[in-house]
Amino acid sequence: MAILSLASSLPTRVPAGPAPRTIPAASGEFRTALRHLAGGVSVITTGHGEDRTGLTVTSLASLSAEPPTVMFGLNLSSSAYPVLARHRSFGVNFLTAAQKQVADRFAGRGGEKGPARYADAEWSEGRTGAPLLAGALAALDCELEELIERHSHAIVIGRVREVRLGSNDAALLYWRGDYERLGWMAEEAVTALGLRSA
Repeated sequence: MAILSLASSLPTRVPAGPAPRTIPAASGEFRTALRHLAGGVSVITTGHGEDRTGLTVTSLASLSAEPPTVMFGLNLSSSAYPVLARHRSFGVNFLTAAQKQVADRFAGRGGEKGPARYADAEWSEGRTGAPLLAGALAALDCELEELIERHSHAIVIGRVREVRLGSNDAALLYWRGDYERLGWMAEEAVTALGLRSA
């Protein structure tokens, strides 16, 4: 029985274009690189009454399905950090493409802080008491399970205690420093598919 080597007959791989530019990892370049990673936009809410605040994140991820658990990164200097640590619960609200203003307010782009970030939107309390946004694609009510401090941020791990499914609209995304949308709003889909009644 003969054993043949095919390695010498395989074509040599030729790069498809110019070699990628490599630069040493530094915070500025790292942030620039991450702007190319598209992410869903969520608003994290925490606290009660006048002691409530929140933030806009694109770092939310599912950690486990059994039990249902999520995680996100939170800057240790954020005003939400001590509120979350005190109240030990938070809401995760997946934003629709029509909720860009909510994302801006919770990002503090207009200077809003604390309870002012909740203006011009409808909220209700979840099982843990965390504020949940009406009209979100989905909302998760979470109990804080663990805060793991690393470098400038904490990894926030939350056990999901309640799930609310909302609209079937387009999702709000963040990509290259600006908001984008993915999909159609429900009204657009109805019109495009010719389902509108005459």
